[in-house]
This record gives sequence, structure tokens and C-alpha cells, in this order.
Amino acid sequence: MIVVMKPNATEEMVQAMVRRVEEMGLKAHVIIGEERTVIAAAGIKRDGHQEVLESCAEVEKVVPIIAAYKVASKETKPEPTVVTTRDLTIGGSHVGVIAGPCSVESEEQILQVAHQVKAAGATGLRGGAFKPRTSPYSFQGMKEDGLKLLALAREETGLAVVTEVMTPNHVDLLCKYADVLQIGARNMQNYHLLQAVGETRLPVLLKRGPSATIEEFLLAAEYILDQGNQQVILCERGVRTFETHTRFTLPLATVPYLHERTHLPVVIDPSHGTGIASLVPPMCAAAIAAGCDGLILEVHPDPSRAMSDGAQSLTPDAFSQTMDLCRKVAAAVGKELG
Repeated sequence: MIVVMKPNATEEMVQAMVRRVEEMGLKAHVIIGEERTVIAAAGIKRDGHQEVLESCAEVEKVVPIIAAYKVASKETKPEPTVVTTRDLTIGGSHVGVIAGPCSVESEEQILQVAHQVKAAGATGLRGGAFKPRTSPYSFQGMKEDGLKLLALAREETGLAVVTEVMTPNHVDLLCKYADVLQIGARNMQNYHLLQAVGETRLPVLLKRGPSATIEEFLLAAEYILDQGNQQVILCERGVRTFETHTRFTLPLATVPYLHERTHLPVVIDPSHGTGIASLVPPMCAAAIAAGCDGLILEVHPDPSRAMSDGAQSLTPDAFSQTMDLCRKVAAAVGKELG
């Protein structure tokens, strides 16, 4: 249920209502909107809950939430959520751009690409320190040494660090170095991990699983929100279909569809969505035209020598040209890039 407080409700009244909701065995999520405060009351519905809450003098109305995903639903929060960390802003009128290599490989590599994507207009730096790979014999990442190099690159450029967390045991470690915690596609339904990042207050970039429905995707986001972390970014990175001409199938209809149903910002990953570097620039432009709130791209100083995902990585020059294209499209749809 959504408990809509009256416009003149004080903070003391809001907290009293939170206690009342929790006494009923429900979990309370306070959401401060532009005009008034609402409390999302989630849990097992019992007869009489709505009537009891509506009887409180400081409550304007109580509305049942129809969607299975309660806190992520636009019914709960009509205003779009904007996530900001350092200079990276995703949502609202901003199209945030996160760029960098698939994997941190060396100090020289990560510093070089960080300065190059920064110069082209990116405000976030991606890079994997812990790498989930299909084969156990593939490069698994530099681990904490890689995190230290990402932190060094942030110190030199000011870029917000976006990197993947793979297990709940790694959450505390990554919080020391990262600005945004990424949940990879393989872990979208790793519920213990979702709850662990939900207990932090760092923004979380949640990637859609390759076979996940939109409802499953939003329910995964709900696990994070349910722990009190409101800074969730949804990332469409393509789904698995019968088609073989691209690595995955990148459904850009996801963007407006999600915007109709959730207040959470939506980022597109055209690198994984296509798997082919030449297809990345036009898909970036199309994603912005479709209304996305951000892009996450793979950029490598020398893709032919990349230790992972070289085929889908842009060169720094190609990334700069892509940013020029995207600025024109963003301006045409009333948004600002970066």
C-alpha cells in the first residue's frame, strides 16, 4: 500500500506513521516527493490494514499498489529518480556516460583510457577487477590490485568508478574503492547479493539477466530497494534469442516501457548488447533517441590486445566520435550528455 501523507505533515508525523506501519508487521519505505511525502508499506496484506491507516488524521489517503514490484513502481513514486555520484548524473535531463575497459589489466592501461574517456566527455569509469567468465581458464581479473588502480584513475581524473561485485563477501571491500556497485547479468537473481548491496548506500547498477523478463528484472531491483537503498539504476544489456548476428539482442523498447512502469533510471549497454564495436555508435544514438538515462560502453586503448571483450570495445578515437554523435541526438530530444 501507499500511505499518502497530507501536505502539511511534519517529519514527526511521518516517523510516527512509519512506526505505526511497522507495528502492523509491514516494512515502511519513506519516499519524499516534490509535493508530498508518501510511505510505501510492503509486506503480507491482511484485512483491515488499509482502513486502519486511512483513519489516521495525518494521512490523506491509502492506495493499494497493483504492481508486484512495490517500491520500484511508478505508483509509489511518480517523479523520476535521479542518481548522482561525483560528476556522474543518471536521470532527469542528463544522459550519464560510463566508459572504460572490460577488465583492468595494468596501471598504464587504466590510466590511459581514463584520461581519454574523460577528455571525450564521460563522467564515469567502468572496469572489472573481479571478472565472472564462462571458462574457468579465462582471465579472472586483478582483484583488489585492480580496485586500487581504479581508485588511482579516479584520483587523477575525477571519474566515478563503476565496477562489478560478484559475491556478498566482496561488498565491504568494493565499498572502499567504488562509487557505483555493478550487479552483472549472471547475478541478477543472486538474491543474497542483491540484499547485501541494498544494505549499502552506494548507487547500484543492476544489469538485466539474458533470459529475464521485465517483471523479474524489476523484482530483482525490488530486493535492493527493500533494504533501503533507493539509488538503483536499471541496465538493459541485451537478451538471448534465436538470432546469431549479434552477441545478444538489444531491445530498445525496454527504455520507454520501463519509464512507463518505474521511476528508476534506465541505462543501455550497447557493447554487450551487440558484441560488435561497429554497431555500438548507432545503437548509442538510438538508445538516446529512445529516452535512455545513460550509456555504459567498453573502451580499450588497443582492442586487439584486450584480455576480454576486445571485439566489442571502441578505440578512444571511436569513442570520441560516438560522443559527438550522441551529443547531437541528446540535444534533439532535449537532454544533456555527460
